[in-house]
Amino acid sequence: MLHFAESKIIPFWEPDKIFSRSVAESFSLQSVNVEWAGYKPNKQEDVLVRLVSPDGQLFRSFGGQCVFSSEWDNLAKDTYQANFGECPAGDITTIDAEDIPNHDILLAGFPCQPFSIIGKREGFTDTRGTLFFEIERILYVKRPTAFLLENVKQFRTHDNGNTCKIVLEKLQELGYYTYITVLNALNFGVAQKRERTFIVGFNEPLKFQFPKTYGWRPNLKDVLENDATVNPKLFASDMICKKRLERLKQQGQNPFYPSMWHENKGGHIGIHPFSCALRHNAFYNYLLVNGNRRPTGREMLRFQGFPESYKIVVDHSAIRSQAGNSVAVPVITAIAAEMMIALRNKTVMKPVVKKSEQRLFELEEELIMFNKN
Repeated sequence: MLHFAESKIIPFWEPDKIFSRSVAESFSLQSVNVEWAGYKPNKQEDVLVRLVSPDGQLFRSFGGQCVFSSEWDNLAKDTYQANFGECPAGDITTIDAEDIPNHDILLAGFPCQPFSIIGKREGFTDTRGTLFFEIERILYVKRPTAFLLENVKQFRTHDNGNTCKIVLEKLQELGYYTYITVLNALNFGVAQKRERTFIVGFNEPLKFQFPKTYGWRPNLKDVLENDATVNPKLFASDMICKKRLERLKQQGQNPFYPSMWHENKGGHIGIHPFSCALRHNAFYNYLLVNGNRRPTGREMLRFQGFPESYKIVVDHSAIRSQAGNSVAVPVITAIAAEMMIALRNKTVMKPVVKKSEQRLFELEEELIMFNKN
């Protein structure tokens, strides 16, 4: 949860880069061209995304200050403490909304459990017992200006669409105007195919658009570490490597390097120049680098777009789980920029009136004029 004083962003863009230019113009800032990590990427949008958030605190780049965070997992708390200098509060279900500081933007993710749709669906009865209920009650009490929620791609179709329908209805009942879409991290400068649903909401009908894709991602060879420096425990057994290679050839595919090998539940082997979505609870050989080893903690953080300065202070199992549970940093940064533009511009969307409703309004106006006469 964040509170904003004076918004500020330092964009890095070339004159012909539309997204970077729009951010700069919206915040009345001058353009700067820089190199990042010793090289100048083909797409300067990548520089913008990585440099507006050098420490991983996304909205802070826009003048935000984190005033409250919540996490129940102790190892995740350790990682947060090491990187951001504060320890999150505990389980959000045990925290009274009144005790949470006032804030401008709420950021949250929640599992997509099915909600009850029995009865009149009044108040919180549909969502009680789910993590979304905690978001709902905090929005009800604290009334932040905006929020950003994240979920899996399947959220929109979960429980035959009922889960998404109820969530959007509840957010609208709380007085928020919502936008929803699915974005793929692979299109925002990271080498990971990670499709996620994002919901953005404002307490007034502001004009907002989700960010456009960048069309650039790093070469896998720049993400991967040298095998000679990797912990030997991360290498798969000879038997597993042999079986994966045989199955790949049975599928009529030839291996190429560097590559990420992904085995799905049906046993099919996919081979890609990028990673499939990291998962915190996936079996250990779900993803193999070049078909022979599991990714390191640093590689997984790179797949999520975290900076090299991000500290790893927990064991491999924990950082693997945390990386799998995380959001892709460049995606959130790009959404953050568009949210701040919307909040700064304060352009109110005109309500769309259906033809049937418009005719009803016209009839009402005719009736008023008739009565006046």
